[in-house]
Amino acid sequence: MLPITPEMLLNAPSGNLFGLSQNAGMGWEPQKLLGEEVLILSTHGGLRAADGTPIALGFHTGHWELGALVAEAAITLKSMNAIPFAGACTDPCDGRTQGTTGMLDSLPFRNDAAIVLRRLMRSLPTRMGVIGIATCDKGLPAMMMALAAAGELPTILIPGGVTLLPESGEDAGKVQTIGARYAQKQITLETAAEMGCRACATPGGGCQFLGTAATAQVIGEALGLSLPHTALAPSGAPIWLDAARRSAAAILRLHQLHLGTRDILTQGSIDNAMVAHAAFGGSTNLLLHLPAIAYSAGLRRPVAADWAHVNREIPRLVDALPNGPRNFATVQVFLAGGLPEVMLHLRRAGLLNTKVKTVSGETLDTCLDWWETSPRRHELRKNLINRDGIDPDDVIMDPDRARSSGLTPTVCFPVGNLAPDGSVVKSTSIDPSLIDDDGIFHHRGPARVFTSEESAIHAIKNGDIRENDVIVLICGGPAGAGMEEIYQVTSALKWLPVGKHVALLTDARFSGVSTGACLGHISPEALAGGAIGKLLDGDEIEIIIDRQKLTGSVNLVSGGDAGEGTRILAGRPSRPDLKPHPALPADTRLWAALVQASGGVWGGCVYDVDAIVSRLSKN
Repeated sequence: MLPITPEMLLNAPSGNLFGLSQNAGMGWEPQKLLGEEVLILSTHGGLRAADGTPIALGFHTGHWELGALVAEAAITLKSMNAIPFAGACTDPCDGRTQGTTGMLDSLPFRNDAAIVLRRLMRSLPTRMGVIGIATCDKGLPAMMMALAAAGELPTILIPGGVTLLPESGEDAGKVQTIGARYAQKQITLETAAEMGCRACATPGGGCQFLGTAATAQVIGEALGLSLPHTALAPSGAPIWLDAARRSAAAILRLHQLHLGTRDILTQGSIDNAMVAHAAFGGSTNLLLHLPAIAYSAGLRRPVAADWAHVNREIPRLVDALPNGPRNFATVQVFLAGGLPEVMLHLRRAGLLNTKVKTVSGETLDTCLDWWETSPRRHELRKNLINRDGIDPDDVIMDPDRARSSGLTPTVCFPVGNLAPDGSVVKSTSIDPSLIDDDGIFHHRGPARVFTSEESAIHAIKNGDIRENDVIVLICGGPAGAGMEEIYQVTSALKWLPVGKHVALLTDARFSGVSTGACLGHISPEALAGGAIGKLLDGDEIEIIIDRQKLTGSVNLVSGGDAGEGTRILAGRPSRPDLKPHPALPADTRLWAALVQASGGVWGGCVYDVDAIVSRLSKN
């Protein structure tokens, strides 16, 4: 029988009562139906048999094993007399959609998924808390955006971890270049086939490099949304499953302490996340995602000037693929101590707000005190030495050691007559041999203009790009291609014989594993009348990046004069061949219009409802 009372029959909504009927119908013990209800949302994809073999594949390894985390959290909640509910909104893979029309939906999917996840959260009105489980490039930021909007409701994020390196083979970033390397006759068909089969060495987890997925896991923990030392855990391992058990217990503790998401996500935690991003040298895609998370929480969105200031003040302390110099895998960063180890160094330098609360229920200070003396820390760091022969202090360094090892800050924001509203470059990804003794990269060369990724990659693979060229890839911004990610192009350049001597400008965005003198997010985009859409083949482009001061410029010049370049652009119309991608979905066109009304790229590509409604009312 249902454990209902006369008061419930008289006062409870009919939906709550029918919910109890459905819960009993699904097999929950009727006498336990009044326990605390916790919703577990994930981005799980695919279908596995009990022995782990695939029945139906997922979109990517990042969400393939998440069902195990859902199950572990649910079992723990049930053992504590709570009632777990589980739902999912799966996510696509940017690696799978590189160079395809699937990329036209990639960034817009984030906003759609966040909406779906928020609606699912509200659709179980009896839940007392929400656990979010996600791993990769768009699903994880979407999950954080959804959790951030929860207000007084307790929420916890469980990151989906990382896949391991193959014992012999290539990482998931390098293997995505087999087509370009084969075209350059650098590898054989047999090598391509073998490396392709080995790269994803374990069935679950995000890629082995510090790309968007791994950076987003770090950011989630830095925000205080995840328990300490859960980002970058090896998927499928006991320590990975343990995060689900600990998180399940923690969500119930947050409820008991009356701590909601708004108590965790504060301006101080946003600032800490930016500091962590700089210390790790994270993906530039987080310049889109962290402002969106802040907006979802009702907090001030960081702008380019904020990012620039943080990156000038915060030393990079982590040596991870692809930033180097030794390019350690993400699981090795985890074993070296992950985010808590980095934060110990930052705390000693006075660079963190350690009074902020975390989902542990404790302050960041207390969490770091625990980490510093924990057996877990010492055992994992010892394992890294014993298993891989790697000194943990070579992976995560103190500021002095990082400086002496040549680690420099990562992100720079060049401006100029081609990017009056800004651009972004990972300055650490520029080949060190091109940096002068003062830490300055200087490139001047002729523009090679392409209005589609397909035409650009064709030119690269066919040897049509020359030393000193500046590839200008336009119509890739929000209105042109949904702000597509063009790792196919940047990775192909890396393996071009003259690739390090070729620069790239685009209004699109990059993968976190991209390398080279690549300037993205150029604003305004070509289809919004941006100066980049006025460039012609042969135009002289000058790029200057100061890796020490983190300043930069990108200009059309004439005889070396940027002022003359500005005058030329002022008198030149946009190219007549500018047009959106012919397959751009109507869904993405709508996204681009709403984003433009909401602060655009530098506003995090959000839907600012007040701004949108205001614009509509004026029309």
